Amino acid sequence: MEKTDRKPRREPSHEQRRKPKRSLRTILIGWFILFSVVPLFLLTGYSLAKYERAIDNELVQRLRSSVREFASLVGEYEKYLSLRRAKYQADASLLHYLSTNSIALARPVLEQAMRNSFSSRVSLFDRNNRVVASFTHGAPNGAPLEDRAFEASGVGLPDPDILTLQAKPWLGAVVPGAKGSLDFVMMTRLDAKNGRLAGYVEEVIRVGRSALDGMKKRLDLEVLLFDKQGQLIAASNDDLLLYPKDMFAKTVRGESEAFFPLEMREEPFLFAASTMKWASAEFIVGLGASKQKSKAALRNVTSALFTVVAAMLLVLALMGYFIARIVLRPLSGLVDAIQTMNQGDAAVEIPITTDTEIGALTEAFNEMSQRVSRARAELENKIGELKGAYDELKDTQARLVHTAKMASLGQLVAGVAHELNNPIGFIYSNMEHLRDYSARLLRLIEAAENEPGRLPALKKELEYDYVVQDLPRLIQSCEDGARRTRDIVLGLRNFSRLEEAKLKKVDLREGIDDTLQLLAGELKARIEVHVEFERMPKVLCYASQLNQVFMNILANAAQAIEGEGEIWIRGTVDPTPVPGSKAGRAIVSIRDSGRGMSAETTERIFDPFFTTKIVGQGTGLGLSISYGIVKKHGGDLSVKSEPGKGCEFTIVLPIGGPADVSPDVSPDVSRPGRSA
Repeated sequence: MEKTDRKPRREPSHEQRRKPKRSLRTILIGWFILFSVVPLFLLTGYSLAKYERAIDNELVQRLRSSVREFASLVGEYEKYLSLRRAKYQADASLLHYLSTNSIALARPVLEQAMRNSFSSRVSLFDRNNRVVASFTHGAPNGAPLEDRAFEASGVGLPDPDILTLQAKPWLGAVVPGAKGSLDFVMMTRLDAKNGRLAGYVEEVIRVGRSALDGMKKRLDLEVLLFDKQGQLIAASNDDLLLYPKDMFAKTVRGESEAFFPLEMREEPFLFAASTMKWASAEFIVGLGASKQKSKAALRNVTSALFTVVAAMLLVLALMGYFIARIVLRPLSGLVDAIQTMNQGDAAVEIPITTDTEIGALTEAFNEMSQRVSRARAELENKIGELKGAYDELKDTQARLVHTAKMASLGQLVAGVAHELNNPIGFIYSNMEHLRDYSARLLRLIEAAENEPGRLPALKKELEYDYVVQDLPRLIQSCEDGARRTRDIVLGLRNFSRLEEAKLKKVDLREGIDDTLQLLAGELKARIEVHVEFERMPKVLCYASQLNQVFMNILANAAQAIEGEGEIWIRGTVDPTPVPGSKAGRAIVSIRDSGRGMSAETTERIFDPFFTTKIVGQGTGLGLSISYGIVKKHGGDLSVKSEPGKGCEFTIVLPIGGPADVSPDVSPDVSRPGRSA
């Protein structure tokens, strides 16, 4: 074969070379950000959130611990006053003086008891609930001071408390005191030895501003005191007393523990409010811790973390620069060289600038470029040779297909000739009798004109009655033969459909009937055919090609049946729309009772030149051509068979025709029915 001349290709310009759709530098930076910066920011944010939460949790735990410490202090108050109560109830002299109304003698006893206590006030009441003596702490030397003003007021204990003390020996209460303080009150009933009421004693521990300042220094916390209704009573900071008394009522009332934030002079605080019991009374204490130090620590941590992030970003930027310089620049040169090599025949070489893996890759590329250039030259020569071989193969294939078609046509013509021979034969044989009957009738007509008297004898001689009786039968027989001849020729014309080389909507049932009519000579007297078609739309197809498919499959089925047998033909519709069309699929199943095929034969049944017939009886192209025709229509041809159980071919066709030319399917419907 003559080699084709290769024309040198022009070196492509930089603008003609295909640019990468995505930059490797951008991808690497993106991956760096994804796997380095993003996790770093996430870790930073998570750490800050966890640190801030840990600070808040530590603050909450500190407040809870301080609340427990405050509760312990209140318990000490209750324990102390309980001991004082027992001392008063056991003081015989005090009980005697009080029961005998010797108030002047009772005062020194009460004053002595007050000297050794840290209570804020002790008051003595007679049995009629009149205050008879009262001492308070407040003198410069710490000695008790007789509270004449309180004694002069004559105010006694509240009536509800008196009623309670009549039922029980003592009563504890928490009440608001003077000048923003909270009083812990212990009221005790004093009974004489004879069991009669002698009087009452009331002892008060006042928690005022000085006590709150001491607690504030001790706990390093701000202190709020509320009554059980949540009304603010006392505070360790004057700024807290500027708030309305009921401002915190909704937050702290009815809660065993509550936390709330508060700002004082732009300094954030977190307060913990807790309900406490003292004797039989309740009150609410609030302890507040400043978050200023925690905020400062959090700012320091945040600054340190963001400094680390900035340093990491700088490191990543430097890494990106060096990667771009060391890796990406040589890779860009490789990409340009590959594009140049793709668009030209000559080998492309690029200089080796490094002894790293990039240098090894460059050297390998130069070697590959040389090999590709040589392979390309050899490939072009092979392409020319293959093109010639392909053209020769196409010619051979066309001749083989033509041979297969001529073989099918010869088989078809032989069958048609056999079918035409019978009606033409008995028409020909009937002509002799018709000629004889015509001659006899002509003689009778001549006799009727010339010798009317001989007519009866001549009619008997010529068997006129038999001729009159048999002549219509002969004419009817000739008409039947002519009609059969016409039907066979019409079926052959419909089968070939040479005038229908284009796509057309046809009734598949008609194609089956025409094919069966042409195969009648091979099928009749030994094979019974059952045809059952559902009501289905007409199919857009190449009618003559589909008839060739039906002919090949039915002819093979007839040849596969040895002796008598049956063929079942069934047509159904699958309404599921075909992709790209609104119509469904038509399904034609052709099953025979023949000898069947093995699995190995079934797998090769559609291969070109494969046949199970003996040499000289088949080309092996019939089913291969049929398979190609069905695939050309966008359908499918499949086979199922087992040895001794016959064979079934299934033809699936899109009702709307091939996908590239499918129009909307019209509502035309083929005729249903069953025939045999």
